[in-house]
Amino acid sequence: MTAIVILGGGPAGYEAALVAAELGADVTVVTREGLGGNCVLWDCVPSKALIVAAEAMGWMGQADRLGVRIDGAAGSVDRTSIDFPTLADHVLTLGRNQSADIEKKVGKVGAVVIRGTGRIAAPNEVAVTLEDGREERLPADVVLVATGSTARTLPFFTPDGERVLVGPQVYSLTEVPERLIVVGSGATGAEFAHAFVRFGSDVTLVSSRDQVLPSEDPDAAAVISEVFERRGMTILRKVRAVGCERTDTGVAVALDDGSTVEGSHVLFTVGQVPASADLGLEAVGVTIDEGGGVPVDGVSRTNVPWVYAAGDVVGQMMLANVAAMQGRTAMWHALGQAVAPLQWNAVAATIFTDPEVATVGMSEADCAERGITVRVSRLDFRGNSRAKMVGMTDGFVKVIASPGSGTVLGGSVVSYRASDLIQPLAVAIANRLTVSQLAHTFTVYPSMAGSVTEAARLLMVEQERA
Repeated sequence: MTAIVILGGGPAGYEAALVAAELGADVTVVTREGLGGNCVLWDCVPSKALIVAAEAMGWMGQADRLGVRIDGAAGSVDRTSIDFPTLADHVLTLGRNQSADIEKKVGKVGAVVIRGTGRIAAPNEVAVTLEDGREERLPADVVLVATGSTARTLPFFTPDGERVLVGPQVYSLTEVPERLIVVGSGATGAEFAHAFVRFGSDVTLVSSRDQVLPSEDPDAAAVISEVFERRGMTILRKVRAVGCERTDTGVAVALDDGSTVEGSHVLFTVGQVPASADLGLEAVGVTIDEGGGVPVDGVSRTNVPWVYAAGDVVGQMMLANVAAMQGRTAMWHALGQAVAPLQWNAVAATIFTDPEVATVGMSEADCAERGITVRVSRLDFRGNSRAKMVGMTDGFVKVIASPGSGTVLGGSVVSYRASDLIQPLAVAIANRLTVSQLAHTFTVYPSMAGSVTEAARLLMVEQERA
């Protein structure tokens, strides 16, 4: 029986454990915390649950327009309406419960979970320091490194969990910040900034680029910026934080243009660092890149044949769905199953702002960089009947296709529940479907999804006229 030791219990680790155990391997997962890792306990599950509460605030703001009267609420729904400790306890409890469910599922297939810290001690051997300090040695025909990542910190700030925060520390707040500075306008920064604006905080978003969400479609970023500013957020563009000090009333963040912005709290969202240190990787010859990532091939194998790596520690697309697929792929390959390399162009991703931003496949910029000629259709939701009903008309569907064959190459959706609406485009790209095939798919009326097929139909008509 093949002995597999998995270091880390996040999405890459537990999904790998499920696959390997189902294929008959002897599987041990070594983790310092509950299964699901940071994703389930502190990141994806809690943060998205927090955003659900922010959505509730948005609905309350629209209630009067829809004819729904909430006694005593008119004009008084602000940050003092939020019992933040109760909210934080709720979202963290969701994470713990989800972690427990995952652990039951992993145990049911026969995998063993050990609480402790693991490292590769020698070829095909893992040393585990248990919670009580004892050390246990595990033989390993295959090791999967799935240790995730940690929040990046910079020399000029030290998170204290009170006024100066990184993501997981948000849940320790005793109240909604009166004046919150969010440093970093990527996905995490945008998500937290939008949530706290909904909660009634006076939010200042510090963006080092001119474009909020710098890695996203400029059209999508423009919609998000406009919505943020409409809701009262201040966006400081093309400036970087270079200093941070506690003051008598909160914090002062120094910017590289010589100015200072003051707030009651500051949240730094300046990226994640692969957690590859102190794992014994170098000792057995595993390559680690300059950023701390562990390079892998298309089946998640490192340069050392018996060591695989998956998830954030790889340092590529730090997404839970990518981590899970990398973990599964690693085990399929290690245990001799037929497996194809990951389709990076078919990865669907979502930023859970309001509206959400979901993307899959190649963007217009990607196509231009590669010299690929494409046709693009964009259909705004302001004409969608369902969007009008729910008061969610901000955003659009964009479909990118080959002008000759009509094959769908990429797409983006900016809307309420874009995380669900992107799925038809993801299926189309994974299966090389054409805009004609997408356009001929039945959709429900009225629905937001109708705009996806309508955008495809516009490209189909263009193709027929060409």
